[in-house]
Amino acid sequence: MSTALVTGATSGIGLGFARRLASDGYDLVVVARDEKRLDALAGELRAAGVGTEVIVADLGDRQQLAGVEERLRDREHPVNVLVNNAGFSINQRFVGGDVEAEQSLIDVMVTPVMRLCHAALPGMVERKHGAVINVSSVASFLPFSTYSASKSWVTFFTQSLATELEATGVRAMAVCPGFVRTEFHERAGIDIDRSNDTWWLEVDDVVRQAMDDLRRGKAISVPGSAYRALVAGTHLLPRDALRRAARFRRSRLAGRRQ
Repeated sequence: MSTALVTGATSGIGLGFARRLASDGYDLVVVARDEKRLDALAGELRAAGVGTEVIVADLGDRQQLAGVEERLRDREHPVNVLVNNAGFSINQRFVGGDVEAEQSLIDVMVTPVMRLCHAALPGMVERKHGAVINVSSVASFLPFSTYSASKSWVTFFTQSLATELEATGVRAMAVCPGFVRTEFHERAGIDIDRSNDTWWLEVDDVVRQAMDDLRRGKAISVPGSAYRALVAGTHLLPRDALRRAARFRRSRLAGRRQ
């Protein structure tokens, strides 16, 4: 039986991946901070006959992160698929904002992705089979904030992994969704219009597209035709135009916060 490890598994895209991988026949190692939610998810999965391990960990804490790394290095109980999904956003400007909040974001969004990939990949390469899915964002192509900068790191790091892993039998892919109907924005205190279906994606659609793209061997998965067009445009527009778009977005969000 193959095993998948999913971080941030109790809600949103992480939960979507956990359920999809379980339905595809994987046993699960689910990782998150919220023990109560993890236990509820484990109960759901076990009731469906899915072997499930629970790791309660705040990935921003290096000691707790080390426990997840150790699980990924376990050759006797190998993890075949790693989904790095844990993350959050903060609703503030960088200048004058809380620098500790910015640091926490980087500690959760960047360092665990690097360290968990480093822990998981040697065993996958040795077995000549496996996959890493790093959940990034369409924001990684746009100059918005520390959040978009950290996601840019995830996207380009994953592309470099995909190149390094060629001909090993192991795949690496970054998933770059836009707005997804989850609790993500509410948790960050970001009030945005959910009425335009053009820009809003469903979790199951994001996960389905990602798994299809993984099978196709893609290094980047961008769910939704509108977002694929947007990302294509970012490669064509001058940097100044992208910065103007970022300023417009920030002004709109600031207006909603007032």
